Amino acid sequence: MTLTFCGAARQVTGSMFLLETKEFRILIDCGLSQGEDEKKAGDTFPFSPASIDLVLLTHAHIDHSGRLPQLVKEGFKGTIYATRATQELCSIMLLDSAHIQESEAEWQNRKNKRKGKASVEPLYTQDDAYETMNHFEGVAYNRMLNLYEHLHVRFVDAGHLLGSASIEVFIEEEGKATKLVFS
Repeated sequence: MTLTFCGAARQVTGSMFLLETKEFRILIDCGLSQGEDEKKAGDTFPFSPASIDLVLLTHAHIDHSGRLPQLVKEGFKGTIYATRATQELCSIMLLDSAHIQESEAEWQNRKNKRKGKASVEPLYTQDDAYETMNHFEGVAYNRMLNLYEHLHVRFVDAGHLLGSASIEVFIEEEGKATKLVFS
């Protein structure tokens, strides 16, 4: 098993963890880096989005969910598991984030045009955000989900935000059981 910190390491925003075994590759959170963190982190994934089997989402704040539309746009085909309240909040927040992405790209393009520079594309669009919502599956708190033969997860109320959860991840690999908690 390998756990890679793909965001929010040595920074505050952009929560993203890649958990890999021989059986699966899962992403826990897929957050947008913001402010000074955005400048350091950039906007490319350190993995192929198409290689990710599923996403577990702790909550809807943009620094935890804000790159999900980019993940889908770049080839993710799996399921995004989150509490139902997180799913509902993401349907609003990701669309709003996409609107901001589009507006900022439009503003930058007006500026670039005056300076004779190339145009830029938004990180993702509102259409990408709508498509992302088709990947969500709402889950109940405290219910054990058997996602693979050797992967079981449980969402536990975290009390941070409506729908927020600590996610308990139970993995069996080579006869060893491991429990990881993401909060």
